[in-house]
Amino acid sequence: MKILGIGNAIVDVICKVENSFLLENDLTKSTMKLVDEIEFKKVLLNLKIEQTIAGGSVANSMVGLSQLGNNVAFVGKVNKDNLGEKYEQSLTQENVKYYYDKKEEIVPTGTCLILITPDSERTMVTFLGIAGKINEKDINEKALKESEMIFLEGYLWDEGEPKSAFDKALLHANKSAMTLSDQFCVERHKSSFLDLVKNKLDIIFANEQEIKSLINTSNFDEVVTFGRQLNKSLIITRGEKGSVAIIKNEVVECDSKKNLNIIDLTGAGDLFAAGYLHGHINNFSVKESLEKGTEMSSKIIQKIGARLN
Repeated sequence: MKILGIGNAIVDVICKVENSFLLENDLTKSTMKLVDEIEFKKVLLNLKIEQTIAGGSVANSMVGLSQLGNNVAFVGKVNKDNLGEKYEQSLTQENVKYYYDKKEEIVPTGTCLILITPDSERTMVTFLGIAGKINEKDINEKALKESEMIFLEGYLWDEGEPKSAFDKALLHANKSAMTLSDQFCVERHKSSFLDLVKNKLDIIFANEQEIKSLINTSNFDEVVTFGRQLNKSLIITRGEKGSVAIIKNEVVECDSKKNLNIIDLTGAGDLFAAGYLHGHINNFSVKESLEKGTEMSSKIIQKIGARLN
């Protein structure tokens, strides 16, 4: 198997809203807010649902990799409930192997409301449910050893038990990649993330805000200096400024695509990672890998949701 993704198994519920809806519900545009079941249901009350699909950041990347013809799998925790069944079906239909045995749980399957405002920005309200309870027993050791690489998400670090799952995955992985996921996530777990980036991971994905937050700078030149000193692969997306790969001491840049009809930014980072990793595992050059990531993210932001087809 090429890549085993490990992340939060979250059912995405996509809805269109006005900016006023965010204000009324005390939500910060373009961020992800973790809520309990009561608050989640309260937000959901007044929404018109456009689409429901198996999501979660790394799961989206695995689907993208599968659609590009790669043999990939995913580990994520769901309940043996209606949404959990839908989740597994949604992944297996995309030829992503699902390495998790569903059990009857008290806590329901995790759900994420993706609220799209008229400017195409997406704001997420997430009830992690059982997804946030993943632990080392849920991680298939054989699958880890049989995969060329694992791909983790920073979101997974957000609760207590997943740290043991993270540690087990990193211990047995042949090679490891991770996305920092979200600026709030980085700020909450800065010392842990810095340790992971410096000492445990081979490839790190981040957007410009996340990596600046991680190293406490507002200057991108300092990010480049940090990347060169890392002696690993640091892949950074910069919105309209394109993307940058800092591989050991080499810095490779790639322009963004222009004149796109942007509809929804959901999945842009997930599909960028899928494109880059596709290039990486199929021996593309660094520049070609960045270009593939850019192509994938450019396609996804011109449609609603995080699936290309």
